[in-house]
Amino acid sequence: MNKDFDIIAEAKSIFDKEMEALARTKDAIGEDFEAIIHLVLDCRGKVIFTGMGKPGHIGAKLAATFASLGTPAFFMHPAEAMHGDLGMVEKKDIVILTSYSGESEEVTRLLPVLQEIGCVTVAITGKPKSTLAKACQYHFFFPAFEEACFMHLAPTSSTTALLVLGDAMAVVASRAKHYTREDFGLHHPAGALGKQLLVKVQDVMHTDRDNAVVRRGSSLRSAIVEMSSKGLSMVTIVDEENRLAGIITDGDLRRMLERGVDVYNEIVDNVMTANPKWIDYREMAVNALQFMSDRKITCMPVLDENRQVVGSR
Repeated sequence: MNKDFDIIAEAKSIFDKEMEALARTKDAIGEDFEAIIHLVLDCRGKVIFTGMGKPGHIGAKLAATFASLGTPAFFMHPAEAMHGDLGMVEKKDIVILTSYSGESEEVTRLLPVLQEIGCVTVAITGKPKSTLAKACQYHFFFPAFEEACFMHLAPTSSTTALLVLGDAMAVVASRAKHYTREDFGLHHPAGALGKQLLVKVQDVMHTDRDNAVVRRGSSLRSAIVEMSSKGLSMVTIVDEENRLAGIITDGDLRRMLERGVDVYNEIVDNVMTANPKWIDYREMAVNALQFMSDRKITCMPVLDENRQVVGSR
């Protein structure tokens, strides 16, 4: 290796060239980009990405991003498309074809078939006069910039620009659709956020025989037995209609014993905390846990839409 070759300076120059490409691409966003977003929002089918080589790898990532943000999408390899995968394309779909040169043979060969299918075609290319640009109905043209490769050959700046452009499309479309955190959780059930957003109080509460419950008028002794047998830090007191009347916590019991309360002859009505805080069984579990943590509560009654006790958490 040439001793005068500065590895660090060379690496930083790659960043400079790719950031310059991104800045120019950002400045090129205008009505063409907006038209593509409206196509995506109005699409009743799927958004299909295709591309060969490095743009194809980026296209697969973009399809996954679109899908995760609420727009049905997938990647179609152009070579496989010519051997049967075109059967996945319908007239109601949008096909986004990516090729910086606009002349990738595997991609341009798809054009006559896509035209016959009647789907909407979008070209993302750096060459407005290319075969791809001329044949597609909608376009986004990259501005002139250099590939970061020292030979200006390997797709580097162009694939980075395609990646960020596609991310912008996916995120803008998702926001325009009013995609929510709950929607995101539904599409990512195995992820940490998905678990937070999908698990509700009813999924983690103590219920039925695992919940500590006594009726109004019960003895304090029976409430203590109920609480200890269920291994909970609270017993819930309900009325004849199973509505919440009050609670007694293990902390309440300690204070009663310190005051010398007669646990054998006292009834729960006289010592319970009336109108305690409670949580709806449909609430997200993560919100309930945060509520309890903020108030240093270890257990709470869980009520249903009729304000009846259905569990504790």
